[in-house]
Amino acid sequence: MQVPQLVLQLDAMPPQLTALLESEWAYVALFGVFVLEGAMLMYFMPSELIVPGSLLLLGGDALIPVLAVAVLGATLGQYALFKVAQRGGREYLLQKSWFRISESKLDRFDGWFEKWGPVVVPVSNALLFTRGMLTVPAGFAEMDDRQFIALSAVGTLLFEVALASLYLYAGTLL
Repeated sequence: MQVPQLVLQLDAMPPQLTALLESEWAYVALFGVFVLEGAMLMYFMPSELIVPGSLLLLGGDALIPVLAVAVLGATLGQYALFKVAQRGGREYLLQKSWFRISESKLDRFDGWFEKWGPVVVPVSNALLFTRGMLTVPAGFAEMDDRQFIALSAVGTLLFEVALASLYLYAGTLL
């Protein structure tokens, strides 16, 4: 059961990262990648490919450890961004070159958080294209840390399980 590398675009992954993920340090490297992904700092590969690519490199037997590392790493990364938003504020983030969300998009996500409240954190984490986007408005709103961590982890778990399931299902079709 292997999904072709072309489908997962593993050739677009930096060779050093591929080598690291094939080494005994794979889970440590994967954790670091997920921290960057959660903090919205990972621009070298689509985040939707990390779990499927990891399963391709590590094998289907690595499902539970990969999911655990994904949830822990992404949640830690999101919590770091949450704290930066909470302490630095809106203007601080908008001035940073590493923060690649426009003011108009941030306005839209602020509106979602204002309208729906904390429930949008796991919902946004579980969906493509909005993944992690409500982390910043949650920080601006000074949401409780433990509540944010729990809701972020739930949304991330749903997202990563869905990606792993699609990967495993696609493997049964080939």
